[in-house]
Amino acid sequence: MHAITARLARRASRSRVALPIPQLAAAALALGLATGPLTSLAADAAFPTKPITMVVPYPPGGPTDIVARLVAAEMSKTIGQNIIVDNRPGASGMIGADLVARAAPDGYTFLANASLHVINPYIYKSMRYDAFKDFAPITQLADVPLVLVVPQTGKVRTVKELIAQGKTQPLNFGSAGSASAQQLAGESFKVRSGLTMQHVPYKGSAPALTDLVGGQIQLMFDSMPSAMPFIKSGKLRAVAVTTARRVDELPGVPTMADSGFPGFDISTWYGLWAPKGTPPEIVAKLADHAARALKQPNVVTQYTALGAKPVGSDPATFARFNVSEGQKWGDIVKAAQITPQ
Repeated sequence: MHAITARLARRASRSRVALPIPQLAAAALALGLATGPLTSLAADAAFPTKPITMVVPYPPGGPTDIVARLVAAEMSKTIGQNIIVDNRPGASGMIGADLVARAAPDGYTFLANASLHVINPYIYKSMRYDAFKDFAPITQLADVPLVLVVPQTGKVRTVKELIAQGKTQPLNFGSAGSASAQQLAGESFKVRSGLTMQHVPYKGSAPALTDLVGGQIQLMFDSMPSAMPFIKSGKLRAVAVTTARRVDELPGVPTMADSGFPGFDISTWYGLWAPKGTPPEIVAKLADHAARALKQPNVVTQYTALGAKPVGSDPATFARFNVSEGQKWGDIVKAAQITPQ
């Protein structure tokens, strides 16, 4: 029995074609590619084959929602599938962001968020996700100045008059939520002016602006996309912009530096993120279609009217921008002496 087995083994050995080691390794690699990455590449090339969900972690009508919906509508035209905007407000944008962080990394769910995305880690001690490690940056959508607005029915028309009012009574300032750029701008103003001001966080800009019109709060540093309709309709008065230079959309409105606060230069921005592990080819495709959308005349026109400057960066550039912006906002949080919650 053993002799028969040995003869069969020698016969099988003589019938095989021996391959040198390098060729053997190449054959193994080719086999691996055929069953793995090539299949993945084919799937990426076919993407998308069904509707895509863009999660906006704030209520409808806020600046992030406005900026995101304009891009989603145009991306749907070129990418070949509908992009559905899903508003998931709450917890300073963290509810919607957490949903995306836990979503399948296949490109069918991605996040549209503001600069708050990289501010939250400096405000909250414990988060269910890592804003820098659990996402694949896609692209920066826009850069947007903030504008200091007050009720049109009040007497305040300048920063100097606002400070005078604040010296006679405590002021409440609203924001789109805790840790938002709006809050940090207000906190910086509070520190530098020496005023007694109470921060009132809202679940997005829209409800905060409504209360500002009604007089429940006295001021707000808000993003221009959500504030401009209220300014144009005469419901709110623009007192100053927070950028180093005046903005074309509000040529008669001074900067905070013009108003006695040199070096006061704060703006917000918006971007798109996919879950960590999303194939680079899919991330690049989403970035490409977003960049195309941002070049469409109607998007450029509407962004400009809202004070938003379209960007459309590539994923690598946006990833570096995330890191640098996180460091900048972290420094602002420390300067404002905001204790992490």
